[in-house]
Amino acid sequence: MSSTPNRIAPRALGFFAAGLMAATAMVTAATVLPSTPATAQNNLEAQAIDPTKGFGDLVDRVMPAVISVQVKFANVAASGEEGERAMPGLPEGPWGEFFKQFPQFRNGMPGAPGQDMPGMPDQRPRGGMAQGSGFIISADGYAVTNNHVVQGAEEVTVAMNDGAEYQADVIGTDPKTDLALIKIKSDKKFDYVTFTQDEPRVGDWVMAVGNPFGLGGSVTTGIISARGRDIGAGPYDDFLQIDAAINRGNSGGPAFNLEGEVVGINTAIFSPSGGSVGIGFAIPAAVAENVIASLKESGTVTRGWLGVQIQPVTEDIAESLGLKEAKGAIVADVTEDSPALAAGIQQGDTILKLDGKDIADSRDLARKVAQIKPGQPVPVTIVRDGKTMELSVKIGTMPGEPKLAAKDAGKDAEQGVSLADFGLKVAPAQDGAGVVVTEVAPDSAAAERGLKPGDTILEVAGTEVHAPADIRNALKANDKKRVLMLVKTAEGQRFIALPTARS
Repeated sequence: MSSTPNRIAPRALGFFAAGLMAATAMVTAATVLPSTPATAQNNLEAQAIDPTKGFGDLVDRVMPAVISVQVKFANVAASGEEGERAMPGLPEGPWGEFFKQFPQFRNGMPGAPGQDMPGMPDQRPRGGMAQGSGFIISADGYAVTNNHVVQGAEEVTVAMNDGAEYQADVIGTDPKTDLALIKIKSDKKFDYVTFTQDEPRVGDWVMAVGNPFGLGGSVTTGIISARGRDIGAGPYDDFLQIDAAINRGNSGGPAFNLEGEVVGINTAIFSPSGGSVGIGFAIPAAVAENVIASLKESGTVTRGWLGVQIQPVTEDIAESLGLKEAKGAIVADVTEDSPALAAGIQQGDTILKLDGKDIADSRDLARKVAQIKPGQPVPVTIVRDGKTMELSVKIGTMPGEPKLAAKDAGKDAEQGVSLADFGLKVAPAQDGAGVVVTEVAPDSAAAERGLKPGDTILEVAGTEVHAPADIRNALKANDKKRVLMLVKTAEGQRFIALPTARS
């Protein structure tokens, strides 16, 4: 959703990154990181290491808190599909579909299905096993891992660096950030590590510790290569990109700074081959800390909710709205009975600030809203019809299931009216709500911006349209080089900006 240059489009990276993230769950349970701010029992005070002298002291300091996570899944039976059996730990949603289409990734590395590999599940209908990495976050044995590691787990075992093993309970999980909190069943006081409170910078040293391919206690080093990566893994993607080598089994493991604090949780890699190519992704400590604290308190994550359908402000949209910069999030629709509706936020408003903080794009707004405690009133700065306004919104609680703001789209009309300048043919919607796109020229500006037959144009330049003539009239009244259209698609509503004859 974001157009910022340091983000990676889900189509470019999400395919491999998402696939390997889920593959780790079935092959190598991911590891954890710390959540409560405190120093480890074994004198893990923050004390910078000089990398020119090696990382041995840092490894000695943090290794006692790093664990391997071993997961046992319930017995599974054949699915009935020819040649295909249900896979233990197969995640729901897009990850599950990925492995149905590409079964060679189910065993964690490309190869013939059905081969038994140490620490990796085969494809026979029996209980499945998975292995991964993790680390302890408090002296009483709380630890963090990825959700995809323990999803569907029947039994969880953690192995310490000294070889000791303990059973663990799953306290809570959060699929949206792929985090999970587990608790070791023991009265022993454990060594543990903490999250950094400092903002990580591109170029900072990082050290990844984990259990790649079942080889526990492995250490690699590198730097933070980029921040704010969006790899299409979830609605709150804000990954650190690191070049320390991470592989299957590192998933969920900690990435430390030179002070021995956790800066990120290793979750995914980009790899055409399945091995490390120096592009790994870690959940930032700031994101993980809030989620883990909520899981520890209640076993679930409660997020703030605004109740708007939003999209980023592109250069075209900014120009059509008369904005100086392509920043903020434009409201494509407002959900019924939502905090946004109660506060007076309207379709077409551009949200520039939330609680006094600048909004970079739609994904940034979603993250900021989610982090606000429900029931808390916050100021929201918007631009409406070229005027800056400030509203007060009482943030609500995110519903368990998403509420849809858009209504069902009308059916296509049999005959269309040409709007050749835009490469479009349109016809009135049968229910009178908007104008249906019946044809899109392949090389047109409309096609470049994703318009397709079946989409419904609801507004042009802020004016509702119900017939092709309404579009023409709205275009005549538009004095800008680009015209803003509100379009309803199968996925929801969004704004697009098309160039006019004036451009």
